[in-house]
Amino acid sequence: MAQVKIEMSGTSTAAENIRRCLTILYGTPVGSVALDREFGLDWNFVDLPTEVAKAKMSAEIIGKTRKYEPRVMVQEVQWETSGEGELKPKVVIQIV
Repeated sequence: MAQVKIEMSGTSTAAENIRRCLTILYGTPVGSVALDREFGLDWNFVDLPTEVAKAKMSAEIIGKTRKYEPRVMVQEVQWETSGEGELKPKVVIQIV
């Protein structure tokens, strides 16, 4: 599972709190939180063709961010690929 990079303007206490919350959300595998099995990201898309995996992961990131962190909006999900073919998402966030 690749680590999700978060790009967000602002260094206020609220912005840092949001960044921490998003880091936890994006770093938690879906199904691993006992009282909320939907919390976290589902990384089962990584075995799909690259463009399909990017589209499905982008939708997953946007949907989970909207559900669990309503203080922000995802502006864009950018992708880098490592030499081993690992997808590395970078989420550009705007505080609303």
